[in-house]
Amino acid sequence: MKPLALTLFVSALLVGCVNNQSPTGRGQTLLFSDVQMQQMGAQSFETMKQSEEISQNQAQTQYVNCIAKRITAVLPDQSQQWDVVLFESDQVNAFALPGGHIGVYTGLLKVAVNQDQLATVMGHEVAHVLAQHGNEQVSRAQLTGLGMQVADAAIGVSGVANKDLYMAALGLGANVGIILPFGRSQESEADIVGLELMAKAGFNPGQSITLWQNMAKAGGAQGPELLSTHPSHSHRIDDLQAAQNKVMPLYTQARKQSLTECKIAPAN
Repeated sequence: MKPLALTLFVSALLVGCVNNQSPTGRGQTLLFSDVQMQQMGAQSFETMKQSEEISQNQAQTQYVNCIAKRITAVLPDQSQQWDVVLFESDQVNAFALPGGHIGVYTGLLKVAVNQDQLATVMGHEVAHVLAQHGNEQVSRAQLTGLGMQVADAAIGVSGVANKDLYMAALGLGANVGIILPFGRSQESEADIVGLELMAKAGFNPGQSITLWQNMAKAGGAQGPELLSTHPSHSHRIDDLQAAQNKVMPLYTQARKQSLTECKIAPAN
């Protein structure tokens, strides 16, 4: 791209920039439209489904879908259809992408040992989407220079040739070898928003603390992939404990409703 064209292109993006507030009131700079983010999410998820082994364990797949259905049922936008896939992998990880896509790895089921603990992780990942953290990441990459290629792919200039870059910006860096991790403020925000989501869906928010204690023990000193850029275990647990009084009424109210229990044991 020639210098003048490059300058005009960046200027056009900045003019279209949206100054937004996250669910916790943190300022956000968002350069991309919802449609562009949904396209990136769909393309990234399709790549994941083609490159990763999809689990054939129907019982575990139904279990994961049961939890996802309850969490997505309490989201503000009920017009969004969610595609949920269980991937066969020892990774202790999960992700959610703009456009309604959730991926869970079977390795996570060995650490999140009940429906409430798995809902903690899935709520956290859906919270990233709800808070537009992916848009923040791609926008940050754009503004720091790396994202020019990301933007090209997002708006169709170069098709999917640079899909690895925007997959990394959406939190899938461990799978493509490019690390653009969510920041700690985003992770902490997703913890609290995710806690509210799981409580509204009738999952016990108190189990979030046990889940992250399990996570801290998993994978040795460094912990599993899911924790690689997250706040320290003690800081996260302190924040979750402090939020319990706020979310427990949401949980109590949800339990008054008729809920589908997701009872199948996730792993032996």
